[in-house]
Amino acid sequence: MSNHLKRLVAPGSWHIPKKVQKFVMKTAPGPHSAGALPVGVWLREHIGLAQNASEVRKILYQRDIIVNGRACRNPQMGLGVFDIVSIPKLGKHYRIQLDKRGNLIAVEISAESAKTRLCKVQNKTTVKGGRVQLNLAFGANILADNTYRAKDSIVVTLGTDGEDRFRIVDHFPFAEGNVAMIVGGKHSGKVARIVEITRTASSVPNRVILVDDSAGERFETIEEYVFMVGRSAIAPELEASA
Repeated sequence: MSNHLKRLVAPGSWHIPKKVQKFVMKTAPGPHSAGALPVGVWLREHIGLAQNASEVRKILYQRDIIVNGRACRNPQMGLGVFDIVSIPKLGKHYRIQLDKRGNLIAVEISAESAKTRLCKVQNKTTVKGGRVQLNLAFGANILADNTYRAKDSIVVTLGTDGEDRFRIVDHFPFAEGNVAMIVGGKHSGKVARIVEITRTASSVPNRVILVDDSAGERFETIEEYVFMVGRSAIAPELEASA
């Protein structure tokens, strides 16, 4: 299978030039969907730290790019919404987010903000010993109590040791009145307050109605596209870049 795809068919959310070259790096299978932005493309096209694939590989082999607290060695590894990328040698830290047009962008953040990550709870299971395991949308699994539910968001630490890695420090429930970012569909990138959740007893996705108070806009999306980012207001660490 090819490791590249034609630029003309690359996801629009990558926000890269389509006609400067014929091909672009393809996203490797991983925790995010095929629309996730490869680390190699991000380094070349978004922040300009490399000019070609060879330079990308050299940077990664030196363990200079840290993604969610772990060194990244695969240039095709996908970056998705709310991933944390650090470049220790430059003292820079970024959060991958969606802008208001639904494009993936890197927002520079402080070193303190880079110590935690916002995660969506995809589902939860019961493991050996009757313990509850939260399965997070970016591929990680953590043990927790039964307080958290699917589609909630949690904030976890990204420490390198076992004791301070994936420790839950905040929780944003999927509930009416709380604030969410839309991460799919035609409203992708919008941040709004949930006013109604309509559940259906069928294969049809549950519907969510939201209100963007700043724009006075009311719109509807499906449950899958909702990513909780705050309670009565957007979490302070995300507010400046939303």
